[in-house]
Amino acid sequence: MPRLVLVTGDAAAIPAVAAASAVHAAGRGERTLLLAADDPHRLLDEHLGTRLSTADTEVRPGLCARRLDEQQAFRQAVAGLDGRLRTGYDLLGVDPLEPDELTALPGTRALALLHALRGPADGRAYDQVVVAAPPPAELTAALALPEQLDRYLARLLPEQRQAARALRPLLAAVAGMPAPAEWLHAARGWAAAELAATRSVIESPHTSVRLAVSAADCSVRGLRRAAAGLALFGHRLDSVAVHGALPRRAADSADPWLAEQAAAERDRLAAIDLGVPLLTADRSAHQVDGLAAQLFGDRPAPEPAERWPWTAQDRRAEDGVLVWRLAAPGADRADLELVRRGDELVVGLGPYRRILPLPGALRRCTVAGAALRDGELTLRFAPDPALWPERG
Repeated sequence: MPRLVLVTGDAAAIPAVAAASAVHAAGRGERTLLLAADDPHRLLDEHLGTRLSTADTEVRPGLCARRLDEQQAFRQAVAGLDGRLRTGYDLLGVDPLEPDELTALPGTRALALLHALRGPADGRAYDQVVVAAPPPAELTAALALPEQLDRYLARLLPEQRQAARALRPLLAAVAGMPAPAEWLHAARGWAAAELAATRSVIESPHTSVRLAVSAADCSVRGLRRAAAGLALFGHRLDSVAVHGALPRRAADSADPWLAEQAAAERDRLAAIDLGVPLLTADRSAHQVDGLAAQLFGDRPAPEPAERWPWTAQDRRAEDGVLVWRLAAPGADRADLELVRRGDELVVGLGPYRRILPLPGALRRCTVAGAALRDGELTLRFAPDPALWPERG
């Protein structure tokens, strides 16, 4: 499986950092694909000096590039589903839609991105795929989609096919309600397999996220919130790449205004502090090769780390509680929302929200408290006497 680097962050910085990341990887001898999944102003074309198409095109030795076409991806997806949907068309008594009638629906861009992440369209083998991804909120929502759809499938079409088949005569006779048809169960199995394949790529240790920052107008709080949202879904950053910083010598400038601006920029960038390397390129890096050299130098690009380990710890002997630790780098206490719902915990961090199944032991506990400190959310659970066995 190739390494997958998702570049997100400030809209103006994403194309530059993605192009530099891909050029650096290709320069180190890695067969690299640069995928333009979000580049509304075609800035990647300018950085690479060529107009990207929907086919993998070699732009320099070892580096190919491609633009994601949402409309084309939607039509291909519908065409691939035609055989599975035909039974539904027959039941409804309607004719299938012609390709020319298909127009991408809201939300299909996320599906097109997820499909593209699973592998190059032309079957070429790559060592690294760099994606100029959508901004953090949109990217996080897209990456969370397979898990959410998996959960909906489990709730709406549970895998109890044999039981449903045995109960079919009883349901028809007593309730007048037929059990789901075989084709529906087959479609559910196909959808589950597709979601599992997509999640295996998203959750792979070879996949990481790189935050691209415009030094001049970056929002520190926005970046920290973005990192917290990504961490909520288990995604780890490999670095923060700063584009367009003031030169280092500006801090020692004889011009008081320039020196003040440089000091303020340095303090603002230091405040990001997400526990990953901070890579910086200044305004002298106008070309992509210069930008790659300043960001990465002769070093290999930062390696992705393992997904955030969320651990449950039994501290009944010391404190009478069990503790569940969740990584939340960049999270702000004011953004935190926690709701216990049965055997699940709803965690909200600003605009991001995830439903987490509780580990088995914690399902027999009540929530005793929570604390957010040093980028870690600590939840304390007290054993419920009615559900917890007596200790001998």
